[in-house]
Amino acid sequence: MDLSEVLAVPIAEAARLLSLSPRTVASLVATRELRSVKVGRRRLIPKKSLEDFLRCDHKAAEVRT
Repeated sequence: MDLSEVLAVPIAEAARLLSLSPRTVASLVATRELRSVKVGRRRLIPKKSLEDFLRCDHKAAEVRT
């Protein structure tokens, strides 16, 4: 898929583009770290959201022992 041609992608495609699991992307959407829109029953991630997410400084998750 050529990202320059699309306005938004589903979670599975966003995960592939970000090299993350779909579950991680869904968690980012749930915590509003990654903006999304709901269209009917589908959840889409706008291209701009992916670009903005990659520009942000993301802290590594703490590992609890």
